[in-house]
Amino acid sequence: MPISSAIKGLQSIKSMQSVVKSGIPNKEDSDFIKLYMLEKERTRLKSDEIKILQRLEIIQNRLKEIQLYYDEKAGEMHVPVEGEKKKKVAKEDTKEWKTMSIDY
Repeated sequence: MPISSAIKGLQSIKSMQSVVKSGIPNKEDSDFIKLYMLEKERTRLKSDEIKILQRLEIIQNRLKEIQLYYDEKAGEMHVPVEGEKKKKVAKEDTKEWKTMSIDY
């Protein structure tokens, strides 16, 4: 004795495989839905673009600051001061070996 025959109306239940009706009743309505979704995506992408451009501006400003600092320090290293030149020449002239005794 099958259980399914005891329940009234069980034979009238349709499975999803037997349903062939479209989920969207009118095909014309799908254009409006598509336009709505595209508009939502467009506004989201515009806001993302604004955020990325702001971040890019911050990054470019920081890179400029680093480059200016680098140029400044590189210029100081390559151009010795007049007093330093004289000291270097004096040190080169007085280089002599010194001997020391080490007691263990």
